Amino acid sequence: MKVTNAQELAEAINSGELNIEIEGTIKGSPSITLPEGATLSGGTLEFTAKGVRLTANNTLRDVVIKTTDYEVAIYNDTSLTDAGTFTLNNVTTVGQIYIIAEGNLKTARVEADQVTVAAADVRGRVEQPHGFGVDVLQGGFTLWNRNSDPESLFTATLKGINIGSEESPVRGSGLFVDGYTDREGKLTGGKFTADLIETGTVVTDGGIAPGTPDKISGGVFVLGGAIVEKVVNSGPVTTHGQNDMVLDLWGKTESWVANAPITSTGPSGIGFVNFGDMGNLEINAPVVTSGLGARGFNVYDGYVKSAKFQSITTHGDGAIGIQVSKPMGTIEVVEDVHTTGAEGLSLVKGVQMTLKAIGVSIKPGGELEGLSVGGNVITEADDLVSFEVLKGAKISKLSLVGIESRGKNSVASLVEGEILEGSADF
Repeated sequence: MKVTNAQELAEAINSGELNIEIEGTIKGSPSITLPEGATLSGGTLEFTAKGVRLTANNTLRDVVIKTTDYEVAIYNDTSLTDAGTFTLNNVTTVGQIYIIAEGNLKTARVEADQVTVAAADVRGRVEQPHGFGVDVLQGGFTLWNRNSDPESLFTATLKGINIGSEESPVRGSGLFVDGYTDREGKLTGGKFTADLIETGTVVTDGGIAPGTPDKISGGVFVLGGAIVEKVVNSGPVTTHGQNDMVLDLWGKTESWVANAPITSTGPSGIGFVNFGDMGNLEINAPVVTSGLGARGFNVYDGYVKSAKFQSITTHGDGAIGIQVSKPMGTIEVVEDVHTTGAEGLSLVKGVQMTLKAIGVSIKPGGELEGLSVGGNVITEADDLVSFEVLKGAKISKLSLVGIESRGKNSVASLVEGEILEGSADF
């Protein structure tokens, strides 16, 4: 059924119509709830409060849904026990996409292809998962299993997900997926699983107040209740705000591949930070951060089997290039690890700490099966160590082309721990 105004739209829904096609732009409608099995396609819907509520086995196709940026454009009914499959195909929103399992709802699936959240502001959401000393802002596109029943299962396949733009960065996280977790961010209830999460362009500015120690956001954030077979960043991921991680893993994934630049301009905006179970990480484009304390790559918890980078460059004070404080597999950097900053504040597990912009830092407890840098490890500022392996740290196999300490009173290397094969004597 084709509809052209709010009254016709309401009549189609009330009559149980299962194929509703919007012609043109419809304004003035209150939030609508699609009947089970219904498809909504075509045209533009403009709301001033909540937008489209899904029930079960609904499809949204070739449609634009707009509301105020702090509202939900697409959300779902949780009174059913099984939502079936929600299909989003060529959908654009102004406002958050927020699909959850909680209450009665135990089973849901989302299949999304070519979905764009053009604008959203989720900073006011009360529900924020916690872990590692911080709360996490929801995303412009949020899929979240909030059901405490361990048998509850929320699955997804996501392709071509675009969130925000340089002209209109999403306020909050970008893509956010999670299951039911405890206060420490660990899975304790219903899981979220995905075989694929593939993103296009993602641009966020979380709007977190400067100096905040206990709140973060992420451009693409796989949280502790999420298990994802493969993440692919086909387009650039950029964050601009305080504590805005670019890529962040608290959950589990076998493979994470980024084929476009990973960029942060805000304070403490880390390129890739791991607290979860990471298989193979491969970033085939530059990682560049420019904010105070905005590090390149961190392993503070969890495990990483392998991590490969094209290059890592940081420009802020306190912005370490690579920092590892847990056992992991291998790190390979094809080109340079380069820092230009000196000493400054950086967020570490919910605490603002003073760090120096060391190129590569292997902390006590950090163990690497292998570290290879095909270019140079370079620091620019004064009074720095460019490459350090501290007491209680170990590298089994090391391959470095060179180390450049360009600042006054800076030294190339400090090795107090173990290097079993290779050398850092430059």
